[in-house]
Amino acid sequence: MSSTLKRVISLIVVIGLSVVLLTGCTGTRADKETDGKSSPSTSSIGKTEDQNFNPEGLPIVNEPVTLQVLTTRWGSMGDSFTQNQWLIDLERKTNVKIEWQVHSLNDWSEKKSILLAGGELPEVVIGMQTFDDTDIMINKEYFLDLTNLIDQYMPNLKEAMQTIPEFKTIVTFPDGKIYSLPKNLPARPMTCNQPIINKKWLDNLGLEEPTTVDELYYVLKKFEDKDANGNGNPDDEYPICGAKGLNMDLLNPFGITDLYGNKMMVMDDGSLAYYPITENYKEGLKWLRKLYSEGIIDPESFTQDATMQDSKRKNPSASLVGFDYAWTPDALFGQWSDEYIALAPIKGPDGKQYAAGDKNGISSIMRNEAEITKFCKHPEVAARWLDQFYDGEASIQNFWGAIGTVITKNSDGTYVLNNPPEGISADAWYWDQSLRDFGPKYVSPDFQKKIKLSPSSGDGLKLEVSKLGDPFITTPYPNVMYTMEESDQLSTLRTDIDKYIETTRAEWITKGGIDEGWDAYIKQLNEMELDQLIKIYTDAYTRYQQIK
Repeated sequence: MSSTLKRVISLIVVIGLSVVLLTGCTGTRADKETDGKSSPSTSSIGKTEDQNFNPEGLPIVNEPVTLQVLTTRWGSMGDSFTQNQWLIDLERKTNVKIEWQVHSLNDWSEKKSILLAGGELPEVVIGMQTFDDTDIMINKEYFLDLTNLIDQYMPNLKEAMQTIPEFKTIVTFPDGKIYSLPKNLPARPMTCNQPIINKKWLDNLGLEEPTTVDELYYVLKKFEDKDANGNGNPDDEYPICGAKGLNMDLLNPFGITDLYGNKMMVMDDGSLAYYPITENYKEGLKWLRKLYSEGIIDPESFTQDATMQDSKRKNPSASLVGFDYAWTPDALFGQWSDEYIALAPIKGPDGKQYAAGDKNGISSIMRNEAEITKFCKHPEVAARWLDQFYDGEASIQNFWGAIGTVITKNSDGTYVLNNPPEGISADAWYWDQSLRDFGPKYVSPDFQKKIKLSPSSGDGLKLEVSKLGDPFITTPYPNVMYTMEESDQLSTLRTDIDKYIETTRAEWITKGGIDEGWDAYIKQLNEMELDQLIKIYTDAYTRYQQIK
């Protein structure tokens, strides 16, 4: 019998089995909404008899197979990352060709809704910003349970899960299944955003670096009153400049360190606090009101968008912004980046320092970095392709850029990052050259030792400046998993509660009146069922602690 005839017979058998399995199942929404296009059932995923597929080794397939892969990017980043040499080489080595679909996160929310409502997705999805827990749980019929695929075809990921047990815990959904894949980022700092100040302005005015909120107020007031940037105009400085509101890191000195934006904080004793109803929050807003009323905060901070804010940060004729919180000093201010330095956490009224961070590394271990949908024609091929990402050398090339472009591999087996092109920040270069934060990754503890970063730029600089805040980081509310019911309730409750909190905060900072309005504010939140919101956070946190 010829090999061609064998392949035809194998294909007929596979299709026949799939039809039997599909017709034996209760119809799902995916079945009804794809105009008769069948999709693989999780029960049909197992050892494949496709002679084109290789369960081990490379290539993954003997004859080329194409996968549709969707991912998202910040702003207008585009698809330049697809020219990463590692990705190009991967196509050649595996025989898996990738048809990339790259969307901007600027309008992804609307596009995502249309895509899910349409009932047919690409075969593979990459990036935690693309589909979140709720998207997956509401549309579980669209996403494969990856448990068996991981066990059979993903040895790199299996090894990573054995080394880091949280790797499996974090991707296990409340129903006990795994619908998405995790990541573990290399060389992650413990401290997130840090206070950044214009050192040149300090020097121009003969001022010392501030260490307390009182000293910071004194410095910012001088920035406002004097010609801090030295261009002859004492009125063009913005000591603090926001966009659609203020950076909540400004409340760090008051013990408010909400790392992941859910408004919950873990206290020293392990209990939880919802910071918008705490006295610390109230006192922090009073401080911001003082800064706003004295012209220290740009009056357009609550109306201008990020583009307008960025034009002030990168004004071509002179540096205009004095103080902010940022990942690194060179991350926000373009040609003026050299004027800025990072500070240690500012001491609050209680004399203590607080920094938002994570002792495991900021966003180091996360889920939802890749999914295989039920529209994937070759799920075992997709699984093996994704498993190639769970390798140390692959991961650093998909976090920074390719070896030979962004990374140099030394003869002793170590890896160093090259300097970015002139005029481009290291972080921007990494995003241009790689998937960066998005997508599957794993760097073992042994491989981590081979990475040698410069302390003067990029991620090496971040690790260096992170040391200023590392001793003071607070425990973040963890990346918990919510049940379907809890997710639905959270979505409903947070829509109104978050909007009310943000509106009230803006009014108190720009107009004052927090003391007079505080009791009514608390009453209104209680009427909006804040207690139920806090209960959901508390229950999920308790479950997380029990799993750990």
